[in-house]
Amino acid sequence: MKRTLPAVLVSLTLVLAAGCDGSGGGGDAEKANAATGPITIWLSNNQDELGWGKAMVEAWNAQHADQAITAQEIPAGKSSEEVIGAAITAGNAPCLIFNTAPAAVPQFQKQGGLVALDEFEGGAQYVTERTGDAAEQYKSSDGKFYQMPWKSNPVMIFYNKDLFAKAGLDAEKPALATYDEFLTAARKIKSSGAAPAAIYPSPAADFFQSWFDFYPLFAAETGKQLVEDNKAQFNTPEGERVAAFWKTLYDEGLAPKEPYNGDSFADEKAAMAIVGPWAIAVYGDKVKWGAVPVPTSAGKPADQITTFSDAKNVAMYSACQNRATAWEVLKFATSKEQDGELLTKTGQMPLRTDLAAAYPDYFAKNPAYSQFAEMAGRTVEVPNVPNSVAIWQAFRDAYTASVIFGKQPVPDAFNAAAQKVDQLASGS
Repeated sequence: MKRTLPAVLVSLTLVLAAGCDGSGGGGDAEKANAATGPITIWLSNNQDELGWGKAMVEAWNAQHADQAITAQEIPAGKSSEEVIGAAITAGNAPCLIFNTAPAAVPQFQKQGGLVALDEFEGGAQYVTERTGDAAEQYKSSDGKFYQMPWKSNPVMIFYNKDLFAKAGLDAEKPALATYDEFLTAARKIKSSGAAPAAIYPSPAADFFQSWFDFYPLFAAETGKQLVEDNKAQFNTPEGERVAAFWKTLYDEGLAPKEPYNGDSFADEKAAMAIVGPWAIAVYGDKVKWGAVPVPTSAGKPADQITTFSDAKNVAMYSACQNRATAWEVLKFATSKEQDGELLTKTGQMPLRTDLAAAYPDYFAKNPAYSQFAEMAGRTVEVPNVPNSVAIWQAFRDAYTASVIFGKQPVPDAFNAAAQKVDQLASGS
């Protein structure tokens, strides 16, 4: 499958800045919560997800003629989130959207565009029983769930076995567990000429780029979110260790500072990449790859490492008039059977407990996905706090200035960003 890139979020800031508090066109909420009837849902335009979605809708409609689902692709726009935000403002959002970014939830909620799933009988219990301990990360500041944790793409390090062998590195069991080991391997890749770069994350300043360089390693190092209890967590010794690791890569030219127009891993411009399970189908036989967890400073055991989830969720939107049907559809679409269909069709990891044990046949037939299934139980999400996008942008600005381009000492940049983040997280 093709990856649903976070670049779809690029203009999210614009639409969210235009958002306002309001009802989102929900009308009489109590009446809507109890009403049944036809509903409309939006699906991602990812072809594999569309295949799953259409089959799910057919299965539902075959048994619920009076509560039929009409499924549509998310309308075209600069980003999915821009389209969703505009639909909330106009009061014509669908009942369910199966592509809701966790980073967008706080603002969609602020716009009055979302329905708390807790309003339905057994709603919170269903979310927590399906998702397990990870569900806590998806609660909003009022303690309610405005999103159903749905699927994740827990990120790991992909490495090119041929390039590692060319560099004189062990291609089957590479030493990449610690920062020192990773840097040693990176230097050999560069000095040997095996590849122009060891790893090539985007150096762009878009707010979401930190999800694929700093944040996975920060999650692995600390098990924490970027913000907890409305306080920044990155201006700490742990956060500065992660920053120092990346700064070394940039300072030594092991990670380039220039944007790359293409896929640096597929094009063998870089020997490593930070990716999720979507990459298995994308690279397939084109690249002889291996996968390992992201490094930590001290080399934590693999089964203790957490990583960034790269999740997309399902939310119910307040313009929906037949919410009782929407709730039943949401449960149907996230049932064990449908989660299995999603896994089979897309290779993405349903956010449910004991994933590997739930689908042993799938993972026996597709062992390459097993590592990601294990990681799926140890993920860190973006913090569900007010001004989420602005928080990430404040951090990214500090990171690019200090870590990538060396214009400011990391401690100074991170401390200044933390002050902004603390203010933003408090709702200011």
